[in-house]
Amino acid sequence: MTKADIVAKISEKLGMEKNEVQATVETFMDEVKNSLESGDNVYLRGFGSFIIKTRAEKTGRNISKNTTIKIPAHNIPAFKPAKVFVEGVKTNVDVK
Repeated sequence: MTKADIVAKISEKLGMEKNEVQATVETFMDEVKNSLESGDNVYLRGFGSFIIKTRAEKTGRNISKNTTIKIPAHNIPAFKPAKVFVEGVKTNVDVK
């Protein structure tokens, strides 16, 4: 499902213009991104959490030059689904 699909479904369910729904979805995504960039996590009850994970410093390999490189510690965004969300997917989606 793409962003356009989400906008179309919400527009259809609520009877709103697609432009309004798209602006709302874009604003939501911008706010989540801005919050994470400023160091704040986003918690949505019943859906999940957008959190910042810290990756520790580690040693990696540059296989083309056969050398060892140091990868510094860094933060990455992550999504952790709520238990209700996970259970819904487990019960409703068939294993392929």
